[in-house]
Amino acid sequence: MQATSYTYDAETRTGSVLLDDGTPVPFDAPAFDAGGLRLLRPGQRVRIETEGTGESLRITLVTLQTF
Repeated sequence: MQATSYTYDAETRTGSVLLDDGTPVPFDAPAFDAGGLRLLRPGQRVRIETEGTGESLRITLVTLQTF
């Protein structure tokens, strides 16, 4: 799934992304670490992997979107 980076805190390695429909979804440090990234800037397109649906939707991986 694709999304756009919305917020990112370098100290905690947490943040949120916006899905293409505008829904914000938070991610935690393990999801960020799983993607092997060092930094994330707002507005970057990212690829995410998720578990669950609706209120229980959880991001398990955040990495840069490559074409």
